Amino acid sequence: MVASLKKQLDEAYLKYAQESFIGNDPIQIPYQFSSKQDIEISGFFAAIFAWGQRVTIINKTKDLMERMNWEPYKFLMTGSESDWFRLEGFKHRTFNDDDLYSILKFLKTIYSDNDSLEDFLFTQSLPNVYDALVKLKTGYQKHPDYLKRTDKHIPSPLQNSACKRLNMYFRWMVRKDEVDFGLWTKLKPSQLICPLDVHVINVSLKLGLLDTDKGDWKSAVKLTDALKKLDSRDPVKYDLALFSMGVSDGE
Repeated sequence: MVASLKKQLDEAYLKYAQESFIGNDPIQIPYQFSSKQDIEISGFFAAIFAWGQRVTIINKTKDLMERMNWEPYKFLMTGSESDWFRLEGFKHRTFNDDDLYSILKFLKTIYSDNDSLEDFLFTQSLPNVYDALVKLKTGYQKHPDYLKRTDKHIPSPLQNSACKRLNMYFRWMVRKDEVDFGLWTKLKPSQLICPLDVHVINVSLKLGLLDTDKGDWKSAVKLTDALKKLDSRDPVKYDLALFSMGVSDGE
């Protein structure tokens, strides 16, 4: 049964993990950049905004990049007061300009002290996703520009959140194929946790990879462990297969 499931998901992965996937996905935004910092920052917001229709997510992230002159790192580190004024009125669902200012100021502190977001997240000798997500959350909560209302946009496994959007972001940055960047090297693909969105949950339930529809950290780890039985070195490549199969089923 494991062999049959692996064959099915390997075939789905090869079918969907193509360059054509990028044009319909928020990951297209960081593909507009070449520097590590610009890719990190634009990708971070594309992931943070990733709930709702993909077209809307893409358009909202483009809107933000336009307000930042398509130079997010330069804007963040050297933008004038009048530059930052251009961000006023930005909104995506429950994410507003107050959330944006708060997170940007946090990111500016990170980049003032580190060459990259990767360097900030993975400083320990044995890096892992859990610790990185906790570090991001606690670092934000300790920042002078922390806002309680913005908490929900930077989730943590400490609250048993599946951290779907941030795990997707980590997938983008760590894995390397026709879709994902492979920009970060301090974490291995085998250490990633599978993003747990509704499409992935539904298909995983049908395939017997999950036995609950709870979208929490425990379920994300359980799914990842199941996928490791199919590919121990790169289990989260199957996120592309599960997600795309779910989208196709819904069409």
